[in-house]
Amino acid sequence: MKFAWVRPKGTWNDRKEAIVDALETGFDHIVDEDNADTIKQLGNVKIISSDDNADIKLLGLDKKVSVVDVKKEQAKDKEVAAYVEINNKEDEQLVSKLGEVADYVILKGKNWKVIPLENIIASLQDRTSKIMVDVEDYDEAKLALETMEHGSDGVLLSSNEGKQIRKLGELIERTSKEVYDLKAATVTKVEPVGIGDRVCVDTCSMMNVGDGMLVGSYASGLFLVHSETLESEYVASRPFRVNAGPVHAYVMTPEDKTRYLSEIEAGDEVLTVNSKGEATTTIVGRVKIEKRPLMLVEAEYDGVKIRTLLQNAETIRLVNEKEDPVSISDLKVGDKVLAYFTEGARHFGMAIEEQIIEK
Repeated sequence: MKFAWVRPKGTWNDRKEAIVDALETGFDHIVDEDNADTIKQLGNVKIISSDDNADIKLLGLDKKVSVVDVKKEQAKDKEVAAYVEINNKEDEQLVSKLGEVADYVILKGKNWKVIPLENIIASLQDRTSKIMVDVEDYDEAKLALETMEHGSDGVLLSSNEGKQIRKLGELIERTSKEVYDLKAATVTKVEPVGIGDRVCVDTCSMMNVGDGMLVGSYASGLFLVHSETLESEYVASRPFRVNAGPVHAYVMTPEDKTRYLSEIEAGDEVLTVNSKGEATTTIVGRVKIEKRPLMLVEAEYDGVKIRTLLQNAETIRLVNEKEDPVSISDLKVGDKVLAYFTEGARHFGMAIEEQIIEK
């Protein structure tokens, strides 16, 4: 997931306005050396600075940082961000070393744009640190985040301009989207199975037609269960809600992880996914678990069968191969619905390479 920190400049009055813009945009990491306590009165944020009480210790602003310096601070149970100005090949080599130990490595280039960054990213494929680039505006941020196939993990925006901060927020939202390769699976069974505990997930975001969540009984495949964005003659639309399925079912969460629906609660993060497979991280506002009649849906793609259970009601919908919502009350054998298929298994919600039989 791409991310950004903000480092305002100038007087406190100049910086305060920029910090408010950052908080309202959704950024919660601020680089500031002087006003940690005051900034924290504005919102729940993490402060990055050279101060020993900082949430993340920043090294390298006043003198060149070393691997020894980083390890010394980490021994104090501190997250460490190492700041490196890139002026020559020696600096690039230092970054490669720091990338194996520091939590974050922030790069600043005086006389370069793309090529050294490409070299650094290529040399750190197996790094443990997050690579960031110190940028002054939106255009530099976009370049850093999109360089090569991966780009930097994040950027440090050194600016007071609210417009630049808000544009960067929009860019982070776009570049942070995960994309799931949805397949048109053929429905092989639709039948009522009786009463069970069903989970409704109410989010803090409004969804559109085509949006839903990836839900299913098997780790090998999850159905795109549509949100309640459509009205019917019986109920009004609830565009913040997905009537997701029974308590045992998996739901997709950020970073390609799953959780059981029974575990989800207010404040958690889940993924909402559109019919193109584009995912957005969404905050859960409430979960409702109620006993409801359930319907079993089975589908198959390329020889792999998956199942899920959904509330037996006409307002519950999947998404067909034309990207249109289809009520399970109208669903029949032979129809095609969108689903996400994976190989392997899940261990505590994480994908693992292991053979598993699900039925």
